[in-house]
Amino acid sequence: MNANQRRYYLTRFKLMPYITYALLLLTVLMYVAETLLGGSSNSQVLLQVGANFGPLVAQGEWWRLIAAMFIHIGLMHIATNGVMIYAVGTQIENLFGHWRMLVIYLVSGVIGNITSLAFGQLNALSAGASTSLFGLFGAFLFLGVGYRQEPYFKMAGRQFMTLIVLNLVIDLFMPSVDIWGHIGGAAAGFLTAAALALPARYGKLPVWQRVVGAVIVVAAAVVLGYLGMARYAG
Repeated sequence: MNANQRRYYLTRFKLMPYITYALLLLTVLMYVAETLLGGSSNSQVLLQVGANFGPLVAQGEWWRLIAAMFIHIGLMHIATNGVMIYAVGTQIENLFGHWRMLVIYLVSGVIGNITSLAFGQLNALSAGASTSLFGLFGAFLFLGVGYRQEPYFKMAGRQFMTLIVLNLVIDLFMPSVDIWGHIGGAAAGFLTAAALALPARYGKLPVWQRVVGAVIVVAAAVVLGYLGMARYAG
């Protein structure tokens, strides 16, 4: 392989949304593990692999806040989330870059799960990538605000605002859906996108705006974590 070919394949790899692919692969592998252990609808299996469950998180099992975003309950759950993560995640990764996409995804998922502990149904078991997915929605919403001078971002922001609102309205009529996780994930995605910003080629955001976004994300995680643990104290 000559130098030109190496540069070609390296460029192709850099453009590939490999973070999105890796997240999807990990999600599928986790679902396979659930199935082999006894089924993705078995509550004991879900607890075993890391579903979000307040009493256990309060006992120090904080890793569940991360693991839960890769766990799904039933084939329809993982199929729906998987398709949406691919559709939206590849776009976010192409715009923000690989590591920014990963940070938005993980931070949104964790804060969404913490929000669920703070305000969701007490002692409820929750799992799924929808907290992270709503974070990706929130990131697109931020683009419509922070980069509104770009017609595409302005239009996309409006579309994702509509998508978020419609989904939350639907959530109100579905008691089994973790609406607080969705709200927390969307807000975290918006703020994390503000803190990270797009690469410089899209224009620079004011430093104060990025700092405010980062401070609010950290403060929200601390406050929500305290509120969540307070509910399960004792």
